[in-house]
Amino acid sequence: MQSQIFELQYALDTFYFLICGALVMWMAAGFSMLEAGLVRSKNTVEILTKNIALFATACTMYMICGYAIMYGGELFLSGIAGDESLVADALTQSASSGFAGDSVYSVAADFFFQVVFVATCMSIVSGAVAERMKLWSFLLFTVAMTGFIYPLEGSWTWGGKDVFGLFNLADIGFSDFAGSGIVHMAGAAAALSGVLLLGARKGKYGSRGEIRAIPGANLPLAALGTLILWMGWFGFNGGSVLKLGDIASANTVAMVFLNTNAAAAGGAVGSLLLARIIFGKADLTMLLNGALAGLVAITAEPATPSALQATLFGVAAGIIVVLAILALDKMKIDDPVGAISVHGVTGLFGLLIVPLTNPAATFIGQFVGAITIFTWVYVASLVVWVIIKALVGLRISEEHEYEGADIAECGMEAYPEFTK
Repeated sequence: MQSQIFELQYALDTFYFLICGALVMWMAAGFSMLEAGLVRSKNTVEILTKNIALFATACTMYMICGYAIMYGGELFLSGIAGDESLVADALTQSASSGFAGDSVYSVAADFFFQVVFVATCMSIVSGAVAERMKLWSFLLFTVAMTGFIYPLEGSWTWGGKDVFGLFNLADIGFSDFAGSGIVHMAGAAAALSGVLLLGARKGKYGSRGEIRAIPGANLPLAALGTLILWMGWFGFNGGSVLKLGDIASANTVAMVFLNTNAAAAGGAVGSLLLARIIFGKADLTMLLNGALAGLVAITAEPATPSALQATLFGVAAGIIVVLAILALDKMKIDDPVGAISVHGVTGLFGLLIVPLTNPAATFIGQFVGAITIFTWVYVASLVVWVIIKALVGLRISEEHEYEGADIAECGMEAYPEFTK
């Protein structure tokens, strides 16, 4: 009887993991639509190509070596089988841990859930370097980021390994439930290093320091992308509970879903109100980024806050992201979609507020963890960007930037004119 109950829990937890992974995979569509909406029409095909290609590249590189680096095991997933041995292994695990104990699910499901997180991290970079980076330079960086830079950082956090053999983040009270720092701030750190090397888009900043807005081509697409991301985030945070097959875990999953939604709503409200105060009108792009900022902030700990606390955290994140976007613009750091502010600044905020509701985390641990993640990803990414720049260059020519990356990089237009 106990064996049958365990098999049912194993099936349920594996299925839940896979469904949540599919939701996170759907976030690739969200990033694609958001970024396509916030760039100019002449760069739409290239940004869509980047998003789909980076997802495929991330899946391949994480399969080849990323998963092994992050969690141990063999390269090329050679140690993961899909045959009946999984059943025997699971039953052995049941005998040692008990069916009501730790999470139990297929290792293949774990890989699938982890690999879509890698792609999410890389998607953050795509929007920040949009409209002026060479497609193939970006994809070369994707290979390094998803195959090595992110997995090594992940091995120090979710993988439980010591940082270069020196210290263990968990021992000093670091906690990041679903990746405010591990995924989102890491992606922003990689993006920042690339943006600083690239420089701003032509015409973004005047000779006297004036800031010129470059509107996106399709705000309905950007709104759709945000709502897709909002939906996908339930899998992102909910799946990170890692288990569903008992009452306690089911209650945790429900709370995570509730708080994820509450924080997004709070972020949208906070950013909308602040934009109204600053600009005198509602600003859709700030509203969209505010909702995403709330989602990023709650990702570090969506299980322990109350719904009210999650909403207030979201409001704070929505306010912070508006201020961060304006500050980066004044610093002439050109980020077409606000990715560095959304995922970096509010990712850090999300890490630092974890101890307010989770006593197992410490402010020192969160700060050290944030510094460790940011420093490693930023420096390693900068080295890779510099190498790519020396080998093949990073930026498209001024002529191609004027004409648009679609024709220069992909040879087609997203919105061709119809002629007789």
